[in-house]
Amino acid sequence: MNKIIKYNEKNFENIKHINQYGIEFWYARELMIALEYKRWDKFINVIENAKVACEKSNNLIDDHFSQVGKMIKLAKGAERKILDYELSRYACYLIVQNADPRKECVALGQTYFAVQTRKQEISEMEYSKLSEDEKRLYQRNLTKKGNLSLNQAAKNAGVKNFDRFHNFGYKGLYGGETADDIAKRKGLRYREDILDNMGSEELAANLFRITQTEAKLNRENIKTEKEANKAHYTIGKNIRKVIQENGGTLPENLPKPKKSLKELTKEKIIIKELEAK
Repeated sequence: MNKIIKYNEKNFENIKHINQYGIEFWYARELMIALEYKRWDKFINVIENAKVACEKSNNLIDDHFSQVGKMIKLAKGAERKILDYELSRYACYLIVQNADPRKECVALGQTYFAVQTRKQEISEMEYSKLSEDEKRLYQRNLTKKGNLSLNQAAKNAGVKNFDRFHNFGYKGLYGGETADDIAKRKGLRYREDILDNMGSEELAANLFRITQTEAKLNRENIKTEKEANKAHYTIGKNIRKVIQENGGTLPENLPKPKKSLKELTKEKIIIKELEAK
């Protein structure tokens, strides 16, 4: 029973990384530890089998298994370069399918990556067909779930003033603006939700901020409110920098939708009631 409690999907989410282009990946050596392999020479055999499966499925190996070198510290300040891979979610799925099925963590990984890979395929296909308002609603639901999870991670990190904590994230992403500043700029009424008054692109930037801050708090085992606030600000600022470097529109310059999601939801409810009569 204790083993079942020990392993959950966060074992794999907590080691997920996002590159500067917003693409997720996992390091093979970190996945090796999560799957309880102690020796790289044993795990590399699993990776090679996964590559074969990738090729047989008519996928390019280099698209999913990107070889990288890492420097590790040795005794007396010396360093040595070691082999590692940046793995796509699909590559991780193939690896866990070829790993030792007797390990409970492997069985969990097989379920996790299979489900998440399928979810990703479905969401990407369906998302492109959504209208802007539907995309907004979809992104808003994700930010609600993300903030709940982030708040729990922040609480575990010692955060007590959650308004202040969230403002650090907004200030990083919005070039110094707090939640109140954003609300005033958008011309919102008192207590009107700023996230309900964002377009899908702005919501996506905030979702990225939310998920990456949670990952950083958990990954670095942050345990003070000061460090948690600093982490949130840093993530927000880094995302802002990526937007700038890629020639994107900064969040404060994105247009405010004509109607809030609350108004749109209310209109849809009324229309459904009229159609039912």
